[in-house]
Amino acid sequence: MGAMILDGKATAAQVKAELKERVTALRAQGTLPGLGTLLVGADPASQMYVAGKHRDCREVGIESIRIDLPASASQKDVERAIHSLNENPTCTAFIVQLPLPEGIDKFRMLELVDPDKDADGLHPTNLGRLVLRAHEPMTSPLPCTPRGIVELCQRNGINLAGMNVAVLGRGTTVGRPMSLVLSRMAVNSTVTMVHTGTKNPEEIFRNSDMIVAAVGDPGHITADMVKPGAVLIDVGVSRVTDPETGKSRIAGDIDPAARELAGWYTPNPGGVGPMTRAMLLSNVVDAAECRAHE
Repeated sequence: MGAMILDGKATAAQVKAELKERVTALRAQGTLPGLGTLLVGADPASQMYVAGKHRDCREVGIESIRIDLPASASQKDVERAIHSLNENPTCTAFIVQLPLPEGIDKFRMLELVDPDKDADGLHPTNLGRLVLRAHEPMTSPLPCTPRGIVELCQRNGINLAGMNVAVLGRGTTVGRPMSLVLSRMAVNSTVTMVHTGTKNPEEIFRNSDMIVAAVGDPGHITADMVKPGAVLIDVGVSRVTDPETGKSRIAGDIDPAARELAGWYTPNPGGVGPMTRAMLLSNVVDAAECRAHE
């Protein structure tokens, strides 16, 4: 039997359908969930991501609050925009789209976000809660990509409890919070983080039941590193150019040949990305429901 595809698009559609029902119920109670976005500059990729998030909002009935600032905006301008979203009652949660222009302290900007309005789940306060509450239920938002990966696996019948999981990469968006989410009692995986200081990473991968690759290095995980039947989660996104045709395409961190040994794998694109966007919406709706019950 060949490897099974973890279809992020199909699973995200299920999540969105459920969110639409929850939003309808909130609206009936007089609560309107709203997602805010703050975009500084005209980075094409950032503009595309923000536009996609607002399309997702319309799909499930979430209100949109969008603030766009020019690349020439000062740090004070950005701070004022963040404070306005913190104070805006129609904004349930929001994101500060990265990257920010050079000269703006991104860490200070992210820390200015009200932790209760943190749609990404990456505010230092919420990451601290994730560290502290390994055994207790989480009431604060979880980081979107790690949450989406766990949701994708669980909705496809993959039991992560007891799994040996190798997480390739230690970034603040995926690698580090992924290890925290997986090692919580509610998920109960055993996690090994693999990075530039790791000795014998190939051996670690070959002994892992699941590999989460998030470094942005095309084809980093090759077939000889994969344990037969392993779950392969391909997060990294790179754009590579065919030297013969000159055309570019998206490539993941996992070599397509490695999928032949897998039990399950995520396509790239179409795997983790849609789930990340769906979890952003989930964080907004979760926050709105908490507020409605206060």
